[in-house]
Amino acid sequence: MLDLLAFAPHPDDAELGVGGILALHAARGLQVGVVDLTAGEMGDNGDVAERAAEAAAAARALGLAARENLGLPDGRLAVTEEAVAAVVAALRRHRPRLVLAPWGEDPHPDHRAAAEIVAAALFKAGLRKYLPDLPPHRPARLLRYFINTEAVPSLIVDVSSVYDRKEAALAAHRSQFRRDPGRVPTPVNDPAFLRRIRARDARWGAMIGAEYGEGLLLGEPLALDGLDLLL
Repeated sequence: MLDLLAFAPHPDDAELGVGGILALHAARGLQVGVVDLTAGEMGDNGDVAERAAEAAAAARALGLAARENLGLPDGRLAVTEEAVAAVVAALRRHRPRLVLAPWGEDPHPDHRAAAEIVAAALFKAGLRKYLPDLPPHRPARLLRYFINTEAVPSLIVDVSSVYDRKEAALAAHRSQFRRDPGRVPTPVNDPAFLRRIRARDARWGAMIGAEYGEGLLLGEPLALDGLDLLL
């Protein structure tokens, strides 16, 4: 059973958006995991085996208790029965209390599709007659995260103390973020790309008086007991 589970369209997306949040909660002794929907096989750089090894190295850097890949089609993610069933099965295997999923207004079509797939799966995961071989499970809450875009977040988490772990996890995805000899130049292996991610996280951190922060969106109103908001 996991406390926190992040779903990502491709290997490295969770690291970009919530690598610090994942590392922070793992460092606090919680059980944290990532489920990658695709293997990233359509990327210009890195094959499936290389990207899987990079994802495993990034998981170690973040201190994850679990990481798996559902093998859905990269570049063709859609809200299909196959995709929803695969995510439902993952939810029931890992039984997380909290789920993180991509922001639904991201310009990348796979990122938008991932947001919709997870939303559909969260509903169906609680239905006893859907995939009845696995006991139903509905997490307590869903939060949305930003991959390489941003909007005004509902929440900002101070990840300053573990930001080095986020950067180590991103560095593990060398095929994507390093413009080594023989690699195809892409927007994400331009050194400016990770600088923009760091600048975004620094800007969000500054908004809460911290060095680095990661932003999240609430999918629904957050219930508070009295003056908890001020504590």
